[in-house]
Amino acid sequence: MSTRPTSQPAEAVAATPAAAASGHETDISIPLPEREPVQARLYGQKAKGATTPLVLHFHGGTFVSGDLDDGRNVARMLADAGSVVLSVAYPLKPFPEPIEVGFAALEWAYKQRVKLAGKGARLYLAGEEAGGNVAAAVGVMARDRAHPPLAGQILLSPMLDPCAGTLSLRNASAEDPRCRWASGWQEYLSCPMNATHPYAVPGASLRLAELAPTLVLVGEDDAMRDEALAFARRLHDAGIAVTKAVLPSNARCPDELYDPASGDCACSETVGRHLRAFFASTVPPVPPPA
Repeated sequence: MSTRPTSQPAEAVAATPAAAASGHETDISIPLPEREPVQARLYGQKAKGATTPLVLHFHGGTFVSGDLDDGRNVARMLADAGSVVLSVAYPLKPFPEPIEVGFAALEWAYKQRVKLAGKGARLYLAGEEAGGNVAAAVGVMARDRAHPPLAGQILLSPMLDPCAGTLSLRNASAEDPRCRWASGWQEYLSCPMNATHPYAVPGASLRLAELAPTLVLVGEDDAMRDEALAFARRLHDAGIAVTKAVLPSNARCPDELYDPASGDCACSETVGRHLRAFFASTVPPVPPPA
């Protein structure tokens, strides 16, 4: 079990971001306008003299469960890849509450980006499973509102479309008569009309142009494999820079990604390599000297 420093007010943590040293975790509370504060956990440390990515991360849990501990494995992978990570405990409530809180947290992170990650910090979204849906939806909102600017989004086994009915989902749920993913969608959408909303179901959004560059990672035996890869193809067709990869079965992805009891994941090295390459690919080119 990891040891975390005593929680501090968000303002205090933002003023001293180096307190979130690599290998340690700092719990904070993020103040949101006209809302209750949201709990979050800060990972990583800004690098002196280098541009450090700042990642806003959302944990998995099929929309009805999960917390900051469940998102720890992915958050650590992101931090180990050279970023500062702000993992958010978004509310486990029906749409649109998680998305609205997620976007408010994104705006807060953008305002605090220099304090959290240093000068020139680029802002990213990331999430696994249900958190991948939240990340993708917040990315669509940021595009529609033309703010804040995003350098990229990282989607790991994202839940993107309740109506997908893909082969990978059928195979994964064949021995589960209840299907936890379908049950999660039912709780999250709460009413049929939400299933057509692009913020609730980004995988079914009719307009994907002008979104941030995207990294999509899925497992070979992943229930979300087919719908995530289909989303990646649609992003590519819309002119978005997309990197996608299918991790082999022996990597045990995505199961270990959001299992806090798994410790070091078998897929850590592979996922870390993809994350580092993605961060490097989204660095804006240095203009030639005048």
